[in-house]
Formats: sequence, C-alpha cells, structure tokens
Amino acid sequence: MAHGLRPVGLDFTETAPLRLVCAAHAVAAPGEVYRALADDVEAWPRWFRAVTWARPVEREGRAGREVRLWGGCRFTETVMAAEPMTRYACRADETNAPGLRALLEDWLLIPAGSGTIVRWTVAVDASAPVRRLVLGPARPGVGHAFRGAVRSLDRRLADARGQAG
Repeated sequence: MAHGLRPVGLDFTETAPLRLVCAAHAVAAPGEVYRALADDVEAWPRWFRAVTWARPVEREGRAGREVRLWGGCRFTETVMAAEPMTRYACRADETNAPGLRALLEDWLLIPAGSGTIVRWTVAVDASAPVRRLVLGPARPGVGHAFRGAVRSLDRRLADARGQAG
C-alpha cells in the first residue's frame, strides 16, 4: 500500500539524515547524459538494472515520474530540477516502501574534458530501523549498481552515436 512522503526541497541533499553519494565518469557529454535522464525516462530500465519500469507523468501541473525498482518498490515522483546539461533531481511523493519519510534523488553532471562526471545523491529520511538495518548496509550495493548503470548508459549512448553517424 502506498503512503505519502514528506515534501522536501533541493537543500535536502545537504540536510538529510542519510545521504548516499556516488560518482562515476561517463565518456558521453553532459548533454547526452542529461537527455537520457530527463527526456528518455522510459528507457531507464535498459541501462539502470535496479529500475524495472519507468514513465514520465504530470503531477499537479509539474513534470514527474513513476518508477518501479527491482524487488517491488514503487515511487511516484515530482521533478524538482531539470537544468539541461547540469542537473536532474526528483523528489519521491509516494511509495510502497515501509519506513521511508522523505527521499530526494539528485543527479549532477559535471563536465570533464569531453565526458561527464555523474554525481548521484540519494537523500533519505527514514525510520531508525530502516536506516540502520536496510539503507546503511545497502551503501556498497547502491554504489555498485550506480557505477554499473553509468557504464551501461555510456555504452547505450555510444551505440546511439554510432548508429547516428
């Protein structure tokens, strides 16, 4: 059963009780990475294995997403930042994951030569048992999944460039 989460702003990435921060280098340029994140939401499952289904939605006149993760977690989200080539952030508004109180996912795209440093922050407020028993121990797996997703996205974007050329 879905429950509502506390609405948070972009500053939650600095104030959340738990922050998972990951970074990886992509060969793709920031604009390519941004378009994959923000404009091709339905393709997320093709490069981010933890995501099994995603689609863009509009919520109360604002852009949003519906996302399902491996294991059955579902989220309905509001896009909080959509800054081409720079930043894409979404706040979870509803989920079926027990114990979550607030969640914000923030993707920063930092130019690095012709490529991009992708920095992903997942900021979370959750009950103490969820923080201690689930999210804390999940850090290594989350980092591994993120790095694999960036590698997979990079391959996908390279393939698309090859087909366009």
